[in-house]
Amino acid sequence: MTLEQIALTIFISGSLLVLGIHRIRSKDSLEISHRMNKITAKTFRQRLAQSDSEETPKEGWRGLLNPFSKIFAKQSFSKRMEIELTKADIPLRGEEFIVLLLLTGFGCSLFFTLLTLNLAFGVVAGLLGLIVPFLFIRIKRQKRLAKFNSQISDALVIMSNSLRSGFSFLQAMDMVRKELPNPISKEFGRTFQEMNLGTQAEEALENMAQRVKSDDLDLLITAVLIQRQVGGNLAEVMDNIADTIRERVRVKGQIRTLTAQGRISGFVIGLLPFGLTTVMITISPSYILTLFNSQLGLLMMGMAIISEVIGVMFIKKIVNIEV
Repeated sequence: MTLEQIALTIFISGSLLVLGIHRIRSKDSLEISHRMNKITAKTFRQRLAQSDSEETPKEGWRGLLNPFSKIFAKQSFSKRMEIELTKADIPLRGEEFIVLLLLTGFGCSLFFTLLTLNLAFGVVAGLLGLIVPFLFIRIKRQKRLAKFNSQISDALVIMSNSLRSGFSFLQAMDMVRKELPNPISKEFGRTFQEMNLGTQAEEALENMAQRVKSDDLDLLITAVLIQRQVGGNLAEVMDNIADTIRERVRVKGQIRTLTAQGRISGFVIGLLPFGLTTVMITISPSYILTLFNSQLGLLMMGMAIISEVIGVMFIKKIVNIEV
């Protein structure tokens, strides 16, 4: 290792040691502060947040992030990021995620720079370290939403039967919380807890709609809000909504089957150039590296990548049919 690398390693190790000592010494004061905040919370929403944080205590690494996350706590993009984390059911605050994002980008850049001794590789690795967490959040949010939508029809059946048995709407929501697995039980349980703490039913349902962002859930909440204003048989309304949702799921399955060829075509078109490039680099590196060593080759590569992105976007637009 060079002298610069040794100095950088010593600096990082010393910084981590100082943070660890600070965490150990401030553990008791943080616990006292957490208890005082819970006792002195003025609003129901603050009490609910305190109770949620008590159920899931902070781990040691989250305590290390706390001094740095305060820098981004009041920024608008931290609030927007926290909304996205809530939709993906990731137990992090927006400012904590931003600190982790910066650490990931810097860590990847530093690691690959020291590994390859090439600053360009380090910059590319750092950019990937910044992009991959956002892709992870998006994939996790989509999976959670798909699972939530698959459970709504069962939840409606449970609520409809509970209402016919003489239960109130709040008790019907509690039945969903007890009988069904996550993620729908967690969301209904959070809404049920908000109502128990004094939040208006309309506001609690709107909060759940904002957290989940599901069209099927919006249909349910709209029907419930209208019924609470004008009256009517809510159990029968829920049965009709459940039938509508099941029919939508059936139609979506048929559309997905019919558009499978188009989706596979887009997948193949997107990966084929990269696969051919890898094969050509393996078979004849001098032949393919001409594209990377000349201005004309780099221009052609840039145009090819732009054309690939446009083609994939067109195919995705064609095969995605809203129901």
